[in-house]
Amino acid sequence: MNGTSDDPALQDRVELAYPALPADVREAVRVALGAAAWWRGLRWLAYGSAVLAFLIAALELLLPGEPDAGTVAEMAGLGTAAIVVVRLMSRAVARAFLRAARAQGGDARVVVDAEGGRWTSRDTDTVIRWAMLPRYVETDRLFVLLTPRRAGTGFAYLPKHGLADPADADRLRALLDRHSSRV
Repeated sequence: MNGTSDDPALQDRVELAYPALPADVREAVRVALGAAAWWRGLRWLAYGSAVLAFLIAALELLLPGEPDAGTVAEMAGLGTAAIVVVRLMSRAVARAFLRAARAQGGDARVVVDAEGGRWTSRDTDTVIRWAMLPRYVETDRLFVLLTPRRAGTGFAYLPKHGLADPADADRLRALLDRHSSRV
């Protein structure tokens, strides 16, 4: 849809059509998790645990006496596992989200207007009002709409490549600014 219509209702409406692409989903999940306080806390806990485990392993190796190889191996393994798990978590979430999107038909058609957003695919039709998407983040590729902090880490994403006209990105940004807050 282009921005040349004189109808005010159509000026406050942007349409998108796009397939569920892995790069888009990974970026949307990264943004959504980055905006979640619990995720930041979990990352700090995992990295802090890893540092502590590596420190214990180093002390075991550096202190006088014969180092306990079992303790060194366990602590090094624990530290490595904490880092690997936290790094793979967002990929696992993105993979599950992508699998679900593809199971629903993969290709999405979205209408964003003054009421909120309506996502339609082969098997689903979902309406989300602005009260559930009061925040958004813009990246080079996407607009990621976020649920309220009290609701957790729900999100929806709108890839810029899904817009019919590159000028629609400005219209979509203006629409989001009217109904949502930029994070």
